[in-house]
Amino acid sequence: MQLPHNPFQAALDGQTRYGCWAGFGTGYATEILATTGFDWLLIDGEHAPNTVPSILAQLQAVAPYACAPVVRCVNHDPALLKQLLDIGTQTLMVPMVDTAEQAAQLVAATRYPPRGFRGVGGGLTRATRWDAIPDYLARAHETLCLIVQVESRAGVDNAAAIAATEGVDAIFVGPIDLSTGVGHVGNPNHPDVQAMIRHTLEVTKAAGKAAGILAPAEADAKRYAEWGFDFIAVGIDISLLRQAALETVSRYKEDVSPTPSSLGY
Repeated sequence: MQLPHNPFQAALDGQTRYGCWAGFGTGYATEILATTGFDWLLIDGEHAPNTVPSILAQLQAVAPYACAPVVRCVNHDPALLKQLLDIGTQTLMVPMVDTAEQAAQLVAATRYPPRGFRGVGGGLTRATRWDAIPDYLARAHETLCLIVQVESRAGVDNAAAIAATEGVDAIFVGPIDLSTGVGHVGNPNHPDVQAMIRHTLEVTKAAGKAAGILAPAEADAKRYAEWGFDFIAVGIDISLLRQAALETVSRYKEDVSPTPSSLGY
């Protein structure tokens, strides 16, 4: 058996790719999203009620479709990263990366020795197709895509060094955390925050790496696409459901407003 193809990695080809957050924590809901035309889905293990088994179920649910899964972990714990990789995660997003040193440690946690310190699970793991991929240990890194999130002032200040870290494939900007952390709570469109976002994009591209961002508001997404972001999350499943429900109910009840949140969710 051959090393599995990574569709997200292959799609980083200069075109903007549009994705959606998958936050319900179930394979059924995520499979529905996979059939709607999004290029990629973010299976969220940071803020959504996901565990390793529920993430596995979602990876299995979307496997037959063209939509590429990305898994976001909750922290930098190497033991958790190992579990997520072992269940077949090929594109991993890690939140709150502030320094190149943190980025380098994350790279090492995703590589087998001598490139890093990822533990060997062998025939126990879906990633190896239960030992059906004979050269998995030597080649696993070839189809792994590591995305690190920059979402603080320190991360922006160190973005060039983070992007230059060997083994980091992309930087993803977290505009809400960034804006809140620099004193513009819930206002990612503040000029200061926009300047930080653009700086992060520019140094990431200068390092030859891909850049992504969350932008549920259409005007924001279109602006970031024009700037040159490679992958943009333009929807959040929970917010999409809530907004559709509000719009439906508001047609029949005058006391229900279909207005979305100020964040565009």
